[in-house]
Amino acid sequence: MRRDTRPDRADSPRLDTPRDTRRHLVRRPAYDSDTFGTFAEQFARFMGTAQFLLWMTGFVVIWVVWNALTPTGWHFDGYPFIFLTLMLSLQASYAAPLILLAQNRQEARDRVVAEQDRQADARAHADMEFLSREVASLRMGLGEVATRDFVRSELRALLAELEEQWAERDEDDEPDGEADGDRSRPVRPPKAPAPRRRP
Repeated sequence: MRRDTRPDRADSPRLDTPRDTRRHLVRRPAYDSDTFGTFAEQFARFMGTAQFLLWMTGFVVIWVVWNALTPTGWHFDGYPFIFLTLMLSLQASYAAPLILLAQNRQEARDRVVAEQDRQADARAHADMEFLSREVASLRMGLGEVATRDFVRSELRALLAELEEQWAERDEDDEPDGEADGDRSRPVRPPKAPAPRRRP
């Protein structure tokens, strides 16, 4: 007897029925990671300013002066300043992760910008290769095209050849024209002016 190894259809979730969500006894805190990251960046940026150092120095000086120079009954933190040390260590323990979070976000942004720059460089390189191939093909095509100077030189050579032929024909027709007065003499075409060279 063949055994069915496929999962039971009753165990697989159906698309037309909602999933059974489990409710936790303790609700997890929900927070927006983008908002928290923005706060971390602003906090890290503020901690790197001279204003924060001045405020922190003033706070510590006032704390120490109050607990050292005021009467004994007014002291809320004795000479070893244990409470002040605890506050500063607590502030440092929170500041370090916030600074690291801000650095991680900046690193992620730098990675995205670097990837975009790499793609833009690749596109620019491909465009430059395409343009260089097009310029090379245009140069090869222009090598076979007659230039203006070449056409002028060919026309001058052709005009000189025609003038020589007409001169030879005039020399050949002069004796016949004297003998036969009624024979018409071939008319020589007017000399074409030389083409002006453009500046």
